[in-house]
Amino acid sequence: MLSKYNELINEYASDILNHENVLSQKKYMQHGKTSIYYHTYKVTVEALKLSDKLKLKIDKKSLIRGCLLHDYFLYDWHENDKSHRLHGFSHARKALENAKKDFELNKVEENMIYTHMFPLNLRIPKYKESILLCLADKISAVKETINRK
Repeated sequence: MLSKYNELINEYASDILNHENVLSQKKYMQHGKTSIYYHTYKVTVEALKLSDKLKLKIDKKSLIRGCLLHDYFLYDWHENDKSHRLHGFSHARKALENAKKDFELNKVEENMIYTHMFPLNLRIPKYKESILLCLADKISAVKETINRK
């Protein structure tokens, strides 16, 4: 089953996975010992699994691309830097700005990235894909924090 998701991710987002700035995320930790790069990949797989379990009709390409770019803020938020103090509230906006510079996004992908921290940032997800990202991100974050992997 996992290979099915890996194939879909590669089919729809090989340009994202191989982009220089995306690859740079391997050096920044997200939760525990999981890099941002692998976190976003895990979130993508989790969102695809949820959509299958719930039998939702969604735009899988947008789901995959939005998930992979949801934390595209391109800095180490653990560094002691004043600009990172409110990371939980501000990084979705920064990720969207960066993603729009490097990739062509549709309205679903934009909403996914911008609202993925709901309810923390009070931006309401408009699409099923956005809600799936919110759920998958929280599930993955908990797993990564508890397992420290």
